[in-house]
Amino acid sequence: MSNEWGRHFQLSIFGESHGPAIGIVLSGLPAGFALDLDAIAFELSRRAPGRSNLSTPRREEDFPEILSGFFEGKTTGAPLCAILRNRDTRSRDYSLLRDLPRPGHADYTAQMRYCGFQDYRGGGHFSGRITAPLVFAGAVAKQILRAQGIEISARIASIRGIHDAPLDPLRLSDEARAALCARELPTIDPEAAEKMREAILCAKREGDSVGGVIECWATGVPAGTGNPFFDSLESDLAHVLFSIPAIKGVEFGLGFEAAERLGSEVNDAFCLKDGEIACETNFSGGIQGGIANGMPLLFRVAVRPTPSIAKKQKTVSLSRKEETEISVPGRHDPCIVPRAVPVVEAACAIVLYDQLKEVLSCRI
Repeated sequence: MSNEWGRHFQLSIFGESHGPAIGIVLSGLPAGFALDLDAIAFELSRRAPGRSNLSTPRREEDFPEILSGFFEGKTTGAPLCAILRNRDTRSRDYSLLRDLPRPGHADYTAQMRYCGFQDYRGGGHFSGRITAPLVFAGAVAKQILRAQGIEISARIASIRGIHDAPLDPLRLSDEARAALCARELPTIDPEAAEKMREAILCAKREGDSVGGVIECWATGVPAGTGNPFFDSLESDLAHVLFSIPAIKGVEFGLGFEAAERLGSEVNDAFCLKDGEIACETNFSGGIQGGIANGMPLLFRVAVRPTPSIAKKQKTVSLSRKEETEISVPGRHDPCIVPRAVPVVEAACAIVLYDQLKEVLSCRI
């Protein structure tokens, strides 16, 4: 099972959705860095379940217990290990999934890959619950990046075809960032948020679910951060982003829209701004040749609707080899997009810190 990532900032996740705890081990952190534990707790609270009627009623406090690598308020340079206890589990809700795989979920593929020995309760290691340790890692990385002048934010760009107001890819203010972070549905347009809320609640009432698009950006990323080809900034970001359950698409800058335009329309012309080299536009999303060009890093991810729904769906009994139907019991999000926003931010922070460490080591 692949549960490790990173070259210079390495992380290893562990645990299952209904096991005693989930957790993460982080290597590559500097010694003596003062961590703001309240800021870490805030990031985890943004992802945590049970905070509103838009999410699963499962309620986990998600207070991190740091077991190593942290002493007297600062990192020690040793691996930083943290766990999050699982307390509000109802494993009985998942007993039938041992034989009836959920359409769209990993139940069947996990059965084939691990020969039935996987922990099926709550999705086990395939659950979105495992993204909580990623948010912890991202919260740590965010603090280190902020000290280097790098800020990361994300918003809900759309849910079920309801779009937020356009975002200027060249002007991403600190005020807008702070406002988004404080909202349950982080959008620029409050009216769009209300329409999204109703779409989510409508799907919930019908025993169904909806998906959406998350847009993320990072400002202050130094030009020259990244690599060509296999370890490019896009490659690493896509790698970690696609590791998040339910992410089915990633695009940078204009993304697929660029394929419909002329080169003269999408090339980012260089110019001088206050004596510094910059681009007049940001169609490439701040990355060229796998390397940051100094413009805001900008990308979007597509999040599929939650596969666990109450509506009856066709499936197959694994033991009887017979077609049947399933209505998924238990507590599930009618839309995971709002809770996925801090996870996407965390993925961006993890990758940027890993890539930035390489750049800084090369320049010393």
